Amino acid sequence: MKEIKVDELRRRLDAGEDLVVLDVREPDEVARSAISGSVDIPLGQVVDRMSELDPVRPTAVICAAGVRSGYAGELVNVTGGMKAWLSQ
Repeated sequence: MKEIKVDELRRRLDAGEDLVVLDVREPDEVARSAISGSVDIPLGQVVDRMSELDPVRPTAVICAAGVRSGYAGELVNVTGGMKAWLSQ
């Protein structure tokens, strides 16, 4: 799986780049902190809910620490997950 560092993701989002941030954490985790505009689909539901994602737009996958997002398939993993996002 390809990876993107949080500083690069933040830069691309701030620049208005048309990409999807897929948050694969559980709902209680998302309720505590989330990236504005992210699509929230728990990892266990991603396969069944792939139709909710735009296959044309680049998709960056984020979880709490960058582990679960690595299991989400041929998407782009956000290195360090929300822990890294919140620390910047």
